[in-house]
Amino acid sequence: MKDFPDLSNEEERIGKALVDAAYKVHSELGPGLLEKVYESCLSHTLKKAGFDVKRQLDVPIAFDGLVFEEGLRLDILINDLVICELKAVEVVNPVWTAQILSHLKLTNKRWGIL
Repeated sequence: MKDFPDLSNEEERIGKALVDAAYKVHSELGPGLLEKVYESCLSHTLKKAGFDVKRQLDVPIAFDGLVFEEGLRLDILINDLVICELKAVEVVNPVWTAQILSHLKLTNKRWGIL
């Protein structure tokens, strides 16, 4: 198993704020809405808390000296450090783990939350 350095204080702060914001949004809106609704409200809540939030970012793929712009898009990037991939479903699909791991690898980020 690979040893990884501890998360930075900023990454920890973002993670805590993200969980708190997700809880707030879900508590107020409840289940059953489209992912885009939760994404909008979660982004707003994080921005209101002072975070830089980017939504629906294309993730370029560098290969063989070329850069492919199509294909991957991440839901939310917070303070250019933490990726948040939202899913409004009852059952988690294992392919989403591969999705967030791909985003982390291609962006050189250390932490992603599904």
